[in-house]
Amino acid sequence: MDSQVIALVGITLFAATVNGALGYGFSSLTVPVALLFLTNRVLNPALVPIEVVLNAYVLWVNRGSVGAVWRRVMPIVIALAPGVVVGTVLVSMVNSDWLKFITYVTLLPLILLQAAGFRRPLQSERAAGYAFGGGLGILYSMTTISGPPLAVALSNQGLAKQEFRAALGVIRLAESTMTAVAYAYAGLYSARSMALIPQIIPSLAIGVPLGAKLIRHLRPETFRRICMSFDAWVVAFGLAGLIRTLRLGGTGSAYVEFFSVVAFDLWLLYRFFYGTVRTTSQPGALMSSPEATVRQ
Repeated sequence: MDSQVIALVGITLFAATVNGALGYGFSSLTVPVALLFLTNRVLNPALVPIEVVLNAYVLWVNRGSVGAVWRRVMPIVIALAPGVVVGTVLVSMVNSDWLKFITYVTLLPLILLQAAGFRRPLQSERAAGYAFGGGLGILYSMTTISGPPLAVALSNQGLAKQEFRAALGVIRLAESTMTAVAYAYAGLYSARSMALIPQIIPSLAIGVPLGAKLIRHLRPETFRRICMSFDAWVVAFGLAGLIRTLRLGGTGSAYVEFFSVVAFDLWLLYRFFYGTVRTTSQPGALMSSPEATVRQ
């Protein structure tokens, strides 16, 4: 096995474990690392068919809560289609390095917003759903990532834990299925992409059930927060390399970007864990803590 295969197996195993624990995160963790040695045109067509199956599994497991959320998420699902078409065209036409740059620049603020615990419920949920769905379709078909913005949006709307997972399943199955069809129509599937699938599937078979068991022994919000830090640092590292590759700045600019993100995320981590310690040390915290985790 060459180093790229070992790296891909390792990161997909970790990402599958996270997905099994949280219900999302497979692409969000896989793509930033894999793009360090693969291009979007090779990686995306390998991940999308896998995500169709993975998202169908998530939806099946949480099917009992679909009835409570499907009307709320339908505007997002409807608006995905035009966004997927636009994103697929961009994948077909845009230079691979610029596509990576767009991916990282889009992801970084979304990850940091989620890490910061951003919460602001939308008043016009239906109208916002159509606008959000279009943008989500573009983002997913370009990057196969939608976890960070979806987590921010759905958490803002106060969904309970199972409703949150069911809504994720409905939206992500829709976006991955639409993208799989769009990729086929655009002729993006290649032998090189298909060769990656057998390297990834064993990681999913092991990681997803492992994550489901692991999360029973960990506080979900703490686990999710640590994973986001990993994601933020990887994205910042990839972005630093592209700043040099695309000649958008010198080595100094790349270092400033990377260490600024790391410093900001360390501050967010400190604030999170300090707040957690304060909350659990207060009287009655043991009674309130389950409610804090049920909406993740």
